[in-house]
Amino acid sequence: MKKMHGRLCIIIGAALLLAALSLVLYNLNKDSHGGKASQELLEELRLEIPQISTYDGNELNNNDLFKEYESNEPIQDNFIEVNGRTYAGVIFIPSLQLELPVLSEWSYDNLDISPCRYSGSAARGNLIIAAHNYRSHFGRLQELGSGDIIIFTDGKGIVYEYEAVQTETVDGRDVEAMEFGSENNWDLTLFTCTLSGQSRVTVRAVRTNN
Repeated sequence: MKKMHGRLCIIIGAALLLAALSLVLYNLNKDSHGGKASQELLEELRLEIPQISTYDGNELNNNDLFKEYESNEPIQDNFIEVNGRTYAGVIFIPSLQLELPVLSEWSYDNLDISPCRYSGSAARGNLIIAAHNYRSHFGRLQELGSGDIIIFTDGKGIVYEYEAVQTETVDGRDVEAMEFGSENNWDLTLFTCTLSGQSRVTVRAVRTNN
């Protein structure tokens, strides 16, 4: 009886290890697929957006392409459509060496291949971008520190430069806290799931260029 019980424990343990290994391999495969898909989409966008500026650590190189909006000009979202997909633009985080396309609308299918606009827009100063916690997407978001630069280029080539202010963890069910946090003056919010999926790692940023 003891031998049977011991064998049963070994079998159950082996099954659990196999299940855990399968889950790890599945997640790694999803991460790899998501990263590859994002880079392929990014290359497509590079050919269509007027200019995706580079960041040299000091200032944006925009070559006078981006002008201030006239006070009577309506704010537009400046999306761009490429090969049947609509994009809000491109996000670049120098400190993480991360550059990714941002799809204009979020869905679970879209999140598998790229970060997505959750709500708002850069022009209106209330842009929220969501992504999976793949290392190739927003999996390293918690590494961003106060003062780190974030650059978003919209579909018309207009560059918005932001500075990270704080990182917080928000309950995944608290939509209001996700949108506004403790204040209502964030120009940019980036978020992704924690490993448990119950909370959201959230970075708040303010715009630094006009």
